[in-house]
Parts: sequence; structure tokens; C-alpha cells
Amino acid sequence: MTVEGTAERKTARGGSKRTTAKKTTPVKKASESRPRNSAGPDQAEQDQLVQLLTPEGQRVEHPDYAIDLSAEELRGLYRDMVLTRRFDAEATTLQRQGELGLWASLLGQEAAQIGSGRALRDDDYVFPTYREHGVAWCRGVDPTNLLGMFRGVNHGGWDPNSNNFHLYTIVIGSQTLHATGYAMGVQKDGADSAVIAYFGDGASSQGDVAESFTFSAVYNAPVVFFCQNNQWAISEPTEKQTRVPLYQRAQGFGFPGVRVDGNDVLACLAVTKAALDRARTGQGPMLIEAFTYRMGAHTTSDDPTRYRADEETLAWEAKDPILRLRKYLEAEGFVDDAYLAAIDEESETLGKRVRDVVRAMPDPDHMAIFENVYADGHALVDEERAQFAAYQASFADADAAAEGN
Repeated sequence: MTVEGTAERKTARGGSKRTTAKKTTPVKKASESRPRNSAGPDQAEQDQLVQLLTPEGQRVEHPDYAIDLSAEELRGLYRDMVLTRRFDAEATTLQRQGELGLWASLLGQEAAQIGSGRALRDDDYVFPTYREHGVAWCRGVDPTNLLGMFRGVNHGGWDPNSNNFHLYTIVIGSQTLHATGYAMGVQKDGADSAVIAYFGDGASSQGDVAESFTFSAVYNAPVVFFCQNNQWAISEPTEKQTRVPLYQRAQGFGFPGVRVDGNDVLACLAVTKAALDRARTGQGPMLIEAFTYRMGAHTTSDDPTRYRADEETLAWEAKDPILRLRKYLEAEGFVDDAYLAAIDEESETLGKRVRDVVRAMPDPDHMAIFENVYADGHALVDEERAQFAAYQASFADADAAAEGN
């Protein structure tokens, strides 16, 4: 299947009949296969972590969340994560080369996004932040459309209603209010679709999120709150955000919360699907805390080496979401060298396409930042515009002088 054909893959969005993989291995109990490195929740919290695939690539059971995927569907999840990571890496490189003004990488969070994204039905609606590149992929948004805003040439680049995927939201936490209001509208329309709102651990401290929890609970709105707890809100660790695990906050608002292994794509898929089904059947909101890790910088303007220990990052590398699924696929005999090579080739094709499209985009209008600040204009803005125009002109004067010499 081509990259452009991603939007046509509907089988993992819920509502479809799943077939059992032909080849299976004995399934271990979750208590026998818990992660044992120090980076992550302590033992008491670990007992509350929903996990179906260990970091070693072994399948485990969970009493409340089960999933039955075919070999084709499992390979599809692997392909999704590999191609999403390749796109993300290319975008980071393009920013470093001056083609983008900024980029927010999802490195390390592929399982949380692909797993939850593939749990959605076509008629569900998504409200993302600015890092949900994997969810956008699952919704069929062309990856190159994500880059126009970061280049400064548009305000989003796609029609939200074409894919039921809202435009990226830069303001921290406000999209949870939008999602709650939309879900209340879905409820009044009598539709059986659900809404999902993505946000990070840092956004959980925003008043907007608390207000969203209150309204969604009181009105029993069909919305799922998906918190990607990647451990760091820029340079602030999670313990500076909360005194209790984030998923437990839902209890105070009157709806359930669950913590899932955010590096386990199978668990993220199973938990999100269950939460969405619950919302659709009138049982109200639910909070999912995907316990994961931001392997890279918060954005390309950030330097995580100034506030994170190397040992922490190395410990999380052992939990890599793509590697653990690959280990499982190889152990089951669901992939071979030819398949893996084909995915690598497809990822390189995607990277080249992204490069070509971005480099063909127009340069942003440097003066556009001063437009639409005030409806009737403003003397200070006019002054700043003139100063900036003179500053830009100085470069042209310097280039002309250099050519004259």
C-alpha cells in the first residue's frame, strides 16, 4: 500500500470484525512480565498500568482490556509507527535546515498516537494539540499539510471536516473545551459518535482542562480525554504538575480514569476503543493517561540536556514502542526481512516527498505578522512594522554592497 493510501485503511478504526492471527505463542500473565527498569511508575502504580505487550515484545493479558488482531492489522500498526517516525524525523531535519520555523517532535510517543488513532471510527471527531502527527496520519491528513503552519505560510492547511480532525491548537489546553462543547452538540443531535481530546501532562494544570472535566461530567458528554504523559512539560517534570497520578484526577470530577502503557500500541488501541465505545453508549467521559516519554526536545527551540539525565533517557529507550512490536512480529513469524525492507524503502520515499513539498512551499510573508492585530490599526503596531521593514531592508543593502565589491 502506498503512503497516499493511508486514508483508505479503515480496518483498525473500530467497528470492523477482527480476525485472530493464525500463529500464536503462549500468553503470559501480566504479573509475570512487568517492566523492571527504574524509569517509570513505582510498583504500586505499575499494578494499575494497562499493558498488553511488554518492552521485550511478549504478549500479556489484562482482565479488563482484550484485543484480537490479525497479522495484517498488526503489520499495519507497525507500518503506521515507522512511517510516522520517519516523517517526524524529516520535519525535524527540515527545521534545522531553516525550512521550518519550529517543530514539535513526537519521537517516543508513536504507540500512544497510532494506537488511539486507529481506535477511532470515521464519524468520531478529534481535537489535537500541536504534536498529534501520528493521529493525523491515522485520520488520513497528508503529512505535508501539517508543515505549512510551521513554515508560516498558512494557519493549518487542511479542512477539519474532511477528516474529522480539527486544526492544531497551540494554546495549551483550550482544545479540551472545544472537544467538550462539540461532544455536547453530538449528544443533543442524538448521534452515536464520540469525541476525543488530546493534551499533555503540562496542560493538565490548565484551568481549561478542569473546566472541561466539570462540564463533560455534569452533562455526561461522549468525550474521551487522552493525556499523553511524556513526563516533561518543557522543563517541568510531572511531579511538579500533580501530587497524584494524573488518571486519578478523573475521580474527583465523577468519571473514570485509566493509566495505559503509552509505549504499547496494542494497549493504547484496546483502552481507547473501550473508552470510545463507552462514550457512544451514553456512559459519559473517560480519562486515559498514556504513560510514555518524550525522547526528543519539547520543540526544536528546546535543549532537554539542560534538565534531563542521560540515564533516564537511556532507560526509556529500552521501552521503544516500535522495537517492542517488531520483536513480537518477528517472534510470531508475521514479518520477514523482505517486508521490513519494503517498509524502510517506503519510509525513505515518504521522507523525500516531504522534503520536496516543503522546499517548494513559498517563503512566508515577513510583514504578515503585523496584519489583523487591531481592526482599525494602531500607532505602535505601525511603528513596529516600519522598524521591522527597515531591519529586513538592511540585509538587502548588505548583499548589494557585497556584490559591488
